[in-house]
Amino acid sequence: MPPSEIPIPNPPALPSSLPDSILNDLAVQLPHKPLPDADKHSLKAFQRAANYLAASMIFLRDNTLLKSPLSKSDIKPRLLGHWGTCPGLILVYSHLNLLLRNHADLEMIYIIGPGHGAPAALAALWLEGSLERFYPGEYDLSEKGLRNLITRFSLGYALGAAFGAVMDKPDLVVTVVVGDGEAETGPTATAWHAIKFLDPKKSGAVIPVLHVNGFKISERTIFGCMDDKEVVALFSGYGYQVRIVEELERVDEDLQGGLEWALGEIRKIQKAAREGEAVVKPRWPMIVLRTPKGWTGPKVVEGKIIEGSFHSHQVPLPKAGVEDGQLGELREWLESYRIGELIQDGRPTEEVTRILPRENERRLGQNRLTYDPYVELKRVDWREFTVEKGTDQSCMKVTGKFLDKVFQENPESIRLFSPDELESNKLDAILDHTQRNFQWDEYSRANGGRVIEVLSEHDCQAFMQGYTLTGRTAIFPSYESFLGIVHTMMVQYSKFVKIAREVKWRGDLASINYIETSTWARQEHNGFSHQNPSFIGAVLNLKAEAARVYLPPDANCFLSTVHHCLKSKNYTNLIIGSKQPTAVYLSAEEAAEHCKQGASIWHFASSPLEPNEEPDVVLVGIGVEVTFEVVKAAELLRAICPALKVRVVNVTDLMILAPVSRHPHALSKEKFLELFTRDKPVLFNYHGMSVEGYREEGTTTTPFDMMLVNGVSRFNVARWAVEVGVKGEGGKVVGEIEKRVEEVRRFIAENGKDPDDMYEVAKFD
Repeated sequence: MPPSEIPIPNPPALPSSLPDSILNDLAVQLPHKPLPDADKHSLKAFQRAANYLAASMIFLRDNTLLKSPLSKSDIKPRLLGHWGTCPGLILVYSHLNLLLRNHADLEMIYIIGPGHGAPAALAALWLEGSLERFYPGEYDLSEKGLRNLITRFSLGYALGAAFGAVMDKPDLVVTVVVGDGEAETGPTATAWHAIKFLDPKKSGAVIPVLHVNGFKISERTIFGCMDDKEVVALFSGYGYQVRIVEELERVDEDLQGGLEWALGEIRKIQKAAREGEAVVKPRWPMIVLRTPKGWTGPKVVEGKIIEGSFHSHQVPLPKAGVEDGQLGELREWLESYRIGELIQDGRPTEEVTRILPRENERRLGQNRLTYDPYVELKRVDWREFTVEKGTDQSCMKVTGKFLDKVFQENPESIRLFSPDELESNKLDAILDHTQRNFQWDEYSRANGGRVIEVLSEHDCQAFMQGYTLTGRTAIFPSYESFLGIVHTMMVQYSKFVKIAREVKWRGDLASINYIETSTWARQEHNGFSHQNPSFIGAVLNLKAEAARVYLPPDANCFLSTVHHCLKSKNYTNLIIGSKQPTAVYLSAEEAAEHCKQGASIWHFASSPLEPNEEPDVVLVGIGVEVTFEVVKAAELLRAICPALKVRVVNVTDLMILAPVSRHPHALSKEKFLELFTRDKPVLFNYHGMSVEGYREEGTTTTPFDMMLVNGVSRFNVARWAVEVGVKGEGGKVVGEIEKRVEEVRRFIAENGKDPDDMYEVAKFD
């Protein structure tokens, strides 16, 4: 049967079976405290003006102050935007500026979770003069600036980013509005636990506002169908004190009182921690705000409930430009705000702006931390941590020691966010001079730890973004197979940075840095389920100005690359390496030059050639383990087919292989031919999923068997080289290679491990 239309606006949740005592015992009750009349009137004026502007941005292309009767020619030909969430966002915005005005020592950022609410944010930014500051001559506080704002408008995971933003910012408070639709997502569901990682001695605080308007695009929300007892019980268990604001008749008094209470609770928790008497498991404040979806908009249109239903989610009057009936309803709606009382001569009146902080830089849209926050790290010489050429070393162990020093030198501007894998990934040397930070664990609370481990890749990504967006530097190491969980979050953030770079008043940001290890090539403990290198492709699909993918071949190159990435700005860096001991091919000086070039010929593994002589084949390694197989293939060919002239090339910066027109790191045509020749056969043995690389084959098997089943072993490489480079006697050599393959496979089957000599460093006479 077809779904039935919801018959009433703002339908209440079904009653729960929880005891009524929950509200008495756990919900925060505050005495009613009336606002001064001037502030109350100013709040209403700001809200009316901003709601008018937000609605006008969706509908109007002319007559922006309704100085003449509204006509169809005033309506935009395409109606784009989302109205439903705007009134609630504007409500909170107005109150936060009042809070800032009343607390001269308060530093605050406002983060909006419902991204569809852009008209609300833009309207408030114009009213407080922030758009005029950053776009002088374009969005001034004038009729022209207002017209530009209205006529040019056209069409997460905020909670986790908010917590990342306040880490190591002890004076910062972030108020974040979480939409009740957004609150159903995985990233938000786990981010509620972020208070458990917030050290009140060293960091700021977050005031979450769960905005329950009850509906998504066409369905009720989970939180909209939970009654107050259920909501209070849930968030009390998470570690919050919950204040519910829902009486519309006195919403301004209740919301302002709730924000004042929340700020007071934050300061009590922080004061205790900073005086050495930290509260164990403090209950942090949060607000649940219940307002109708599409509040102050049309009530009913063509027999359908609009305000208080999902019909207000996007454009409440979609036919206003073509039908007289809806045009009339739009006119009535917009006129209800009495905009002529609030904006005169193109400027908001004193009644609208009375709630704003007097100092422009303290207004929500002008806090420098939100647009120009970057703090450069104090650099550490990576060469002090390099290892001896010719030894076997773990890229991660060596890098962990380097990062330990970086953290010591930058005690308040770098953090590491990791799933529960730090020791497994052999980066635990970072913990030599810092600790984990988990405030609900008696052994790692209140110790200033710089490492946050939480088994939620979503949280790690969100924390990293919030931390980076407020000027600091972050690292996100992970098992290779699980970075795909944050694929879309990474893409959205990278898009934001790309657009931000095009805005002249925005400053630089540190790059976001992923260290990808425990790769498909070495999953002998976990097997097929942990084999997935697809995150490389996700980064490669970004715009060239954002994407950087590095596959350093050894520990020294990995050190050089991490050092480079930590000082880079505005990129998405992906660095892939092995946690297991692998061969070190290059000295510190050689590694520095190799990484600078992005690729080079490895003469020590290549056949000796006369000047201007070219090889018969070119073998290219891209990635630690597959490069080792290329080098071992060259060693094998030197022994069984010495007449074959082999060139070995390693690529450490994957982007050099892009066409010159596509990426700034791309090799010139001359350099490309110098490495790969003009017409000789070239085999790319690659860590990813194309050319010769991962084939989605494997199980819980030995490391070398993984090379065999995915076609990237030394034997596969050598066989290819012989087949394309040797004429006449090639069949005999291929037979020798196949014989060796069978011997190795038999050994693995009988012994359950690789032959002992499989990982000996290649030797070339």
